[in-house]
Amino acid sequence: MISSIIFTVLLVATAVIFIRRIAEIKTNINLGRDIDMSDNASERWKTMARVALGQSKLVARPLAGIMHVFIYVGFILINLEVLEIIIDGVFGTHRVFYNLLGSDLYYVFIGFFEVLALLVLIACIVFLVRRNIGKIKRFSGTEMTSWPKSDANIILIVESILMLALLTMNASDSVLFMMNDQLVMQAGLDHYTGIRFQDSFWVSAYLTGFMPNDPVALFYIERTCWWLHIVGILGFLIYVPYSKHFHIFLAFPNTYYSKLQPSGEFDNLESVKNEVELMMDPNVDPFAAPAPESADAVPQRFGAKDVTDLTWKNLMDAYSCTECGRCTSECPANKTGKLLSPRKIMMDTRDRVEELGKHKKANGAESDDGKSLLGDYISPEELWACTTCNACTQACPVNINPLSIIVDLRRFLVMEQSAAPSELNGMFTNIENNGAPWQFAQADRLNWKDDA
Repeated sequence: MISSIIFTVLLVATAVIFIRRIAEIKTNINLGRDIDMSDNASERWKTMARVALGQSKLVARPLAGIMHVFIYVGFILINLEVLEIIIDGVFGTHRVFYNLLGSDLYYVFIGFFEVLALLVLIACIVFLVRRNIGKIKRFSGTEMTSWPKSDANIILIVESILMLALLTMNASDSVLFMMNDQLVMQAGLDHYTGIRFQDSFWVSAYLTGFMPNDPVALFYIERTCWWLHIVGILGFLIYVPYSKHFHIFLAFPNTYYSKLQPSGEFDNLESVKNEVELMMDPNVDPFAAPAPESADAVPQRFGAKDVTDLTWKNLMDAYSCTECGRCTSECPANKTGKLLSPRKIMMDTRDRVEELGKHKKANGAESDDGKSLLGDYISPEELWACTTCNACTQACPVNINPLSIIVDLRRFLVMEQSAAPSELNGMFTNIENNGAPWQFAQADRLNWKDDA
């Protein structure tokens, strides 16, 4: 009874902390501008099923893709055994699914999850070796400071410990399940006599040789591993929303709200579009006085200076970033040594919205901390290095669009600060004067044929 009470308190506390953090992230994402992405629901469901559920973009790099699929499938399906552990913890039962499934089916049930646990363990070890010994270039970079590197290792180590605890728990249990009922009852473990198997489970059988023959010792080993496994999972649930691994949850909505238009298609600034349409409307009197604006109306900014100028989808992208570096490894600007790293753009956006969210929570929704995404986090040099080739968006395994943020920040530089590079200013002047990017008058455009 005491064990059940302690477990229930831990479970409720974990749920409260997790829900509060989710609410905080939701509030931060809502700092972005509203945008309607409710169109074409059927295509969005297909995209989510293909990219998030089917892991279609991950397997483009086979080794990493297959190992990630092991972890992903294991994470999804092993939760069925975790459900059994939670029920046992709350109600004080032991292996509650045994009575529901029957001996033979339950034996297969646990055996299958043990195979998944072994695959997850292998994948975690492979990833640890790749990250810390393999010296893969995309795992490094100016943005990959000590915390991002530690974050990845912490999760992999914790997952490995959880899988080892699960297998050890099953190994000690299976030895008890094969013992003589009288020995088990003499040890005061009457509830273990109701479950009997003729053999050990599929994978943990290789650990039974290290188990003692004393029922009491086996009981304490099983209980220790049981608590280690479930407390580790509860701790994992609290930790994940603060780490890059929150993509476990956000990958699904983020891919659902993917950009469905062609990747090279840019959106128009609504404020500029409205002005142009007004000028081109023959029914509008050009000499009429403009409609008075509300005294409280805030003029819409051209482009984006801070995270509040970006859309909520841009901010969801930032929280969904896996920091895998595939975008940066595919970026031609980064490959040639330029300062741009699409991964850094997303990490900076997430760090900035976290900072601003904390400030507003402490000082009020209308307060401003005097900082901005552009300048304090991302430099113009990074932005102008982008070729807008969309290689980053194509490579991202969860359909993040760093280019959208880059373009909006560049729009602010050009339209609000007139801070375009000299090469672009020359082109803008030519377009204004000559109707083309080249420095030739319209009357002289066909002069080239005279020399042909």
